[in-house]
Amino acid sequence: MNHRHRAIQLAHGSGGRLSHQLVDEVFRARFDNELLRQGDDSAEFRIQNSEYRMAFTTDCYTVKPLFFAGGDIGRLAVCGTVNDLAMKGARPLHLSAGFIIEEGFALADLERIADSMAAAARESEVAIVTGDTKVVERGACDGLFVCTAGVGLVPAGAAVSGANARPGDIVLVSGPVGDHSLAVMNARHGFGLSGGLASDVAPLAGLVQAMLGAGGVRVLRDPTRGGLATTLGEIAGQSGASIEIDEAAVPVRPQVRGACELLGLDPLYCANEGKLVAVADPGAAGALLDAMRSHPSGREAAVIGRVGAGAGVVLRTALGARRPLLMLEGEALPRIC
Repeated sequence: MNHRHRAIQLAHGSGGRLSHQLVDEVFRARFDNELLRQGDDSAEFRIQNSEYRMAFTTDCYTVKPLFFAGGDIGRLAVCGTVNDLAMKGARPLHLSAGFIIEEGFALADLERIADSMAAAARESEVAIVTGDTKVVERGACDGLFVCTAGVGLVPAGAAVSGANARPGDIVLVSGPVGDHSLAVMNARHGFGLSGGLASDVAPLAGLVQAMLGAGGVRVLRDPTRGGLATTLGEIAGQSGASIEIDEAAVPVRPQVRGACELLGLDPLYCANEGKLVAVADPGAAGALLDAMRSHPSGREAAVIGRVGAGAGVVLRTALGARRPLLMLEGEALPRIC
């Protein structure tokens, strides 16, 4: 890797260009196999000698602070894993949970986090069926890290992948972007920003099933680290296509937009934990939007752009100009998930 110091930096965990370079050049190059090459949020595989398809995913959560408006590390871990399965169209079934706990961590906080995970699992209609616990010495893990994995069943007929976008397809988002990043930043730094900033962390499997029922869905992705802009770049790269979005069509809550302007942030690069991006057949737009808006997690869904030929992502600004929308460069907001 062509990094000046050849050492891991916080930017390698931002979800942007350096994260992708790290995965490609260190991990994918060494672990290469057919399933890993899919490049989606979950690996899809068929059970041997069976027509059943499964999705499998894993993730680690290191958010700081552990508790923030709208959620905590426990809810984040369950919902994040459920959502990665849902982005393959899968119905999530079972999760594992591993805990790395720092010596001296308050038992009351651990119980509160476990309660939150149990509630999120019930909401998501999944079971946490196995796990592990490790305790490390003081100063070794900053309180608590949570590692999860999950499996889900891919329904017959579902064909969802980041590689499926085609010229002419529409691009949709399920609701306002940027909520999670701003809520975590506000809690971490004690900015005291008003307006009810809160994380959007929520399970999306129910919304996805409603969307699949409407038909026409080709791509699903949850825009977490790196935000909407980076996620669109991933989809364009996987599909070998271009994407153009309309800045005015992207929903952003007024309090998030105001906080971003105050702090010099771009909401298109801010993380989300309860939103999804979809690419779909344009003929299904009406039915798909109706299905999304009928679900609590998609009430503010909107069409924000289209897929075209070529490569890369372009933003059409409110003034009518067009500019490239690149993947996140460098370090943005670390420890948001």
